Amino acid sequence: MSRKRNARRTSRLGFTLMEVLLVLVILVVLAGFAIQNLTGTLEGAKVKQAKIYIGILSNALKQYQLEVGGLPSDINALHQQPSDIADPASWVQKLDKPIALDPWGKAYEYKLNGSSFEIRSIGPDGQSGTTDDITS
Repeated sequence: MSRKRNARRTSRLGFTLMEVLLVLVILVVLAGFAIQNLTGTLEGAKVKQAKIYIGILSNALKQYQLEVGGLPSDINALHQQPSDIADPASWVQKLDKPIALDPWGKAYEYKLNGSSFEIRSIGPDGQSGTTDDITS
């Protein structure tokens, strides 16, 4: 009788193939949800990063406008002295480095409208003028 008990005990010590597959399916489903949530979080972080950088550029342009007396025709004037400036002595470098690309690898758009300006990131879809654009 002791052999029968030992035989039953040893046959129940492992997991069945069905139990292992069920656990794997549950893990894959959970990983899918985690990846989906992480992707959304990363995209939100990129939008916040673009907004912050647009704010930095806007502030630098406003300081430039106050010190030089007008807005530059090119946004690169914030880190490199332009050749078309009326009084080169009035130019003050506002950024240490050239303008970085937005989080999606595209250049920020700079539009000069008289005494005002607009800075735009074309957003995740890579197309200007759509609802996901981020502007100053």
